[in-house]
Amino acid sequence: MEILHVSAECYPVAKAGGLGDVVGALPKYQNQFGHLAKVVMPMYQTKFLYENNFDTTHKGSFWMGPRFFDYTIIKETTNKLGFDLYLVDINGLLDREQVYGYDDDSERFTAFQIAVVDWLSKWNHQPDIVHVHDHQAGLIPFMMQHCYAYQHLAAIPTVLTIHNAQYQGWMSWDKSNYLPSFNSWEWGKLDWQNNINPLASAVKCALQVTTVSMSYLEEMRENANGLENLFEYEKGKCTGILNGIDDAVWDPAVDTYISPNFSVANLADGKLQSKKVLCSLFNLDIYKPLIVFIGRLVHEKAADLLPQVIYDAVYHMQGRMNFLILGSGDPSVEYALENMKQPLAGFYNSKIGYNEKLSHQMYAGADFLLMPSRVEPCGLNQMYAMRYGTIPIVRNTGGLRDTVVDYGDPNGYGILFNDATVGDITYSIHRALELYKQTKRLQKIRSAIMQIDNSWEKSAEAYISLYSSLQ
Repeated sequence: MEILHVSAECYPVAKAGGLGDVVGALPKYQNQFGHLAKVVMPMYQTKFLYENNFDTTHKGSFWMGPRFFDYTIIKETTNKLGFDLYLVDINGLLDREQVYGYDDDSERFTAFQIAVVDWLSKWNHQPDIVHVHDHQAGLIPFMMQHCYAYQHLAAIPTVLTIHNAQYQGWMSWDKSNYLPSFNSWEWGKLDWQNNINPLASAVKCALQVTTVSMSYLEEMRENANGLENLFEYEKGKCTGILNGIDDAVWDPAVDTYISPNFSVANLADGKLQSKKVLCSLFNLDIYKPLIVFIGRLVHEKAADLLPQVIYDAVYHMQGRMNFLILGSGDPSVEYALENMKQPLAGFYNSKIGYNEKLSHQMYAGADFLLMPSRVEPCGLNQMYAMRYGTIPIVRNTGGLRDTVVDYGDPNGYGILFNDATVGDITYSIHRALELYKQTKRLQKIRSAIMQIDNSWEKSAEAYISLYSSLQ
């Protein structure tokens, strides 16, 4: 089969979260199974763009409301990612340094989607599947089926994967003229609660809808930022397929970001040396358990609770642990975390921002990874951590529930808690301290979690099976 993935992110081209990791890995594994998977995404001004070679494969133009845009499709020439990569260049609109966060994001991603569908309409042949990811590509199934210029694409099966249903791309109806001329009788397939809702539109129009874990699929019927009834109504075409991780990238035996490399065979020494590096960089005590948080400092990750959790843990447990935070997001949370450095010096440190190398070093050197998420559709960090022998402390929700078993249960290997509250989180930290003292049990769990198979093979096969059912 020929599969076209459409996404706003793809690692290592441009990444803001787990979406980028998934789209950077899934097509590669699908190709390894003998299919032809391709990715098309916006052309941002990123390091990857300037360090690699591209050829122009198509030029076109379109109207978006009163504005006229030229666009160019460029293709990476060496297949270095393991799949064909296409970038959409729209001068002045997509060619920016950041993926998201601009006042005109609605215009940016609507234009991106129009360019993709217009380019697709010019192909000499058609792909077998168009696979769209999240709301930034959510209008594509509607445009293929109901925009007059592109209705010849309507027979191509479309699949939507929801990586996070909290973000839906809402637009007011006064922006409906952004879309190419469409059958106005079908306006209801764009609408949700009197707004154009790209994610809701994709749920209505795509032939199949997947999300990134089985538990999150169930949770969306109760907590999906206003779309709960839609997911209940459309549950017959919804499937949960757990994400995997690219174990060629996330492998402590060959990871170029860490030194020394290690495997199960030299786990104890490898973790110790990695921990020494971190503790030296951030003035922390190597002899205490190191608990890290890596991720966006936003409400859904429960990052607003971290300052109080860390203060309470340090003071009530007599400073028997260290904390290290890496992330960015809510300015008030960033400010609170930065202001803790001096009063908690020697017990706590933080790095505000995104740093790929440091994240790998933290997975390798930490003893525990904390993920207190209020919402976690799948979660990749806990899988990365386990690959490096770092024990996850996670809330019992979404994909965290599907990938972590509490060490108090038979064959368990992580720490789970039920509520995103300061009390539940600090109690789980206390449990981590107790486990840390049990050296033999700790080492046995570390060895076991490094050998758990969270790779993409099973997930990629599940997607192929889903596509086949649509042929």
